[in-house]
Amino acid sequence: MKLVRYGQPGHEKPGMIDIDGRLRDLTGIVGELAGETLGNASLARLAAIEPTSLPLVPGEPRFGTPVAGIGKMICVGMNYAEHAAETGAPVPEQPVLFMKATSAIGGANDTVVIPRDSVKTDWEVELGVIIGEVARDVSPEDALHHVAGYAVINDLSEREFQLEHGGQWVKGKSCDTFGPIGPWLVTRDEVADPQNLSLWLEVNGHRYQHGNTRTMVYGVAYLVSYISRYMTLMPGDVISTGTPAGVGLGLKPPTYLKPGDVIELSIEGLGRQRQDVVAHPGRHP
Repeated sequence: MKLVRYGQPGHEKPGMIDIDGRLRDLTGIVGELAGETLGNASLARLAAIEPTSLPLVPGEPRFGTPVAGIGKMICVGMNYAEHAAETGAPVPEQPVLFMKATSAIGGANDTVVIPRDSVKTDWEVELGVIIGEVARDVSPEDALHHVAGYAVINDLSEREFQLEHGGQWVKGKSCDTFGPIGPWLVTRDEVADPQNLSLWLEVNGHRYQHGNTRTMVYGVAYLVSYISRYMTLMPGDVISTGTPAGVGLGLKPPTYLKPGDVIELSIEGLGRQRQDVVAHPGRHP
């Protein structure tokens, strides 16, 4: 299944994409795509519904994040060897984890705002893993049982904030609009192998990133198991699994986003994102 939340920010409704790519309304079937709705039993009940029996949604509404009430977003750094090399970092001996503030999260095609005084805003296409069942110190063999599905993520990063402002990476990762997720949550039964998905990202039509999840240093099952050793993963939590080579920081010379740019990115079978880049409107009161 391809599950979505559609509508204006704060007013999204649950939906499903049918076999012809049309949006169907799930209002009245589920209250929200969150919590227990993302569990295995609930997803099985949704999968049994004939999509054509659901109301067709006209037009082209905005897609919000495909799950609501995201409790935490855990990101994995340097999880592709080529990306580590381009940034001058060694391949990590254990997964590098950091958090992205949930206030950064938005819909797949929402506008990206360059932060005030930023000159190093960068892009990162990543496979997102959405947790469906509580995962607490689970084994790698059992880990995928706790996954509801997968989504496209753009893990936008302000490199000066991240690397030159002291402390941890979270400063450069958590700016408003820096976490587009979606457009869909694709349930795990539709993803035969999360370690064999092509992914790419373009800025203004130029392809900067083109990779495959098979080259991850640490795969999805290992990451879910590893992270669940240190913190309980709850339904709706999101893991962003790292980016392949081709980020702006690694180019020679480094290249960063500017107002007027258009970012497009996609992962095989998981849909496509498009974001317009705009300047920060100024200091908030």
